[in-house]
Order: sequence, then structure tokens, then C-alpha cells
Amino acid sequence: MTRPKNLNLLLSGVVVIIAGVIYGGHPTYIMPELLGFEVEDLELKNMLRAVMGIYMGVGLFWILGSFKTKLWYGATLCNVLFMGGISFGRIVSTQFDGVSPLFTPALILELLFFGWGLFNLKKYTKIEQV
Repeated sequence: MTRPKNLNLLLSGVVVIIAGVIYGGHPTYIMPELLGFEVEDLELKNMLRAVMGIYMGVGLFWILGSFKTKLWYGATLCNVLFMGGISFGRIVSTQFDGVSPLFTPALILELLFFGWGLFNLKKYTKIEQV
């Protein structure tokens, strides 16, 4: 990873993997402590661990894209779509449900990664070959 354009993928990959582990690593302990609700239902545990898997897979793809030139464009496009989509969902929630003190910093970070990714896609339009 020799270029600053790769830093967006590397940082957001690490952040999303950590978020995934928080959501799914031990939901019966973490969710009551972090979000104030119990996770006893098997289906909810399964859903949270599936989210963890999605976050870990996507985060790993972004990290690989930060090191592998042939993956950069696809990983950056994936990152922009993910960060834009999750930001959109949080904005909708803010409009309908109110401001979340816990997730507002996440929204700001997601919007920053979204904008950074768009900037990188515009600036580095060629898919470079190794």
C-alpha cells in the first residue's frame, strides 16, 4: 500500500471488521451492555452473527483492495455503496426516530468514508494493472 488513495479502504475495512465483531462476537453480552436490549432469541443471535460475517467479509475485501491494485476499483465502489447505503439508513432513522447519541458519530464517519471514496473514484478513474 504505497498510495494515499488506499488509506480509505484500509481504515474503513478495519473499522467495519471491528464493528462486526462488536455486533456478533458475543451478542448476549455486548448488546445489553452497549444498546440496552437482551439477545436471547436464537434467530436474533443468528442475525447478529450473520451481520458480523457480512461486515468481516466486506471489510476484508476493502483491506485486500488497499493492497491489491486489481481489486482497488471494485473494493472502492463496494465501499462507496456500503457507506452511502448505511448513511442513508441512519439519516432516515434520524428523521423518523430521532437523533441517536450512540450512532451519530458512526453516521459522521460513514459519510466521511462515503465522500472520500467518491473523491478517490473520481480522481483515480483508471483501473491500474500490476
